[in-house]
Amino acid sequence: MSDYTHPNYLIDPKSLAAKLGNKNLRVLDGTIFLVRDKQGYKADSGQEKYLEDHVPGSIFMDQLRVFSDTSTGLGFSLPNVEQLQEAFRSVGVNNDSQVVFYSSGNMMWATRAWWLGHYAGLKDIAVLNGGFERWKSEGLPTESGAQSAPKGDVTLQINPERFVDKSAVLAAMQNDRVCTVNALSPDVYQGTGEHHYGRRGHIPGSLNLHYDDLLEDGAFRPAAELKAALNNNGMLNAERVITYCGGGISATIDAFACLLVGKEEVAVYDGSMSEWVRDKDLPLKEGAEP
Repeated sequence: MSDYTHPNYLIDPKSLAAKLGNKNLRVLDGTIFLVRDKQGYKADSGQEKYLEDHVPGSIFMDQLRVFSDTSTGLGFSLPNVEQLQEAFRSVGVNNDSQVVFYSSGNMMWATRAWWLGHYAGLKDIAVLNGGFERWKSEGLPTESGAQSAPKGDVTLQINPERFVDKSAVLAAMQNDRVCTVNALSPDVYQGTGEHHYGRRGHIPGSLNLHYDDLLEDGAFRPAAELKAALNNNGMLNAERVITYCGGGISATIDAFACLLVGKEEVAVYDGSMSEWVRDKDLPLKEGAEP
């Protein structure tokens, strides 16, 4: 991982295992599972899976309710600063904590959790590369049952530029120096697949870099491969990058990859397609062209 500009944003399973038991370490399981329903997909909490099996000492991080503003009807929305601070304190995060986020499911839930922490100004945070599946594949110990920690004292130092809203995306449509990128699969981007968010297509002018193309066996690809994929979409040379997806989750993989290789001017559109499609006056474009 040394070829990354910020290798400290990732931690491998054996390195994390060596840190277990450290007083300042907080390991947070942010697992959520997407399951099919009549509307396409719905999000199910990963808490039951956590109770069955998790990294020893890890605490469950409820991204569905505690770490989201549940009043928007969008599934996942950035909470206000007070709620987010209380959420991180509730899982034992202090100002001097080292925090590691992981998921038992897709990596996107760990990067969303990390992105919330990064936005919150947490200083020493990392994603478990390869997640819980890689942890288990390397024969590392697990435990069951709930874990908790004394309430933390973290005071957030918000990085507001890490999230953008609908107005910023609208402005970006008129600014060719901003590269807007859709992280969803090509068929959803093009509007040809079975799944969509109520209206088909993508935000006009946005490019497509499927989040899964940045991963291999559930872990981030080497720096050279990430740079090639990002560069192919003009992301490294853009003045600014905005990533989006269905609900601001998989978009964090594209955004996190940018930061890994040193592209700092990157933000996630929090509402993403779930918000965009609700306004029938906002345009969508079908097909493979931006």
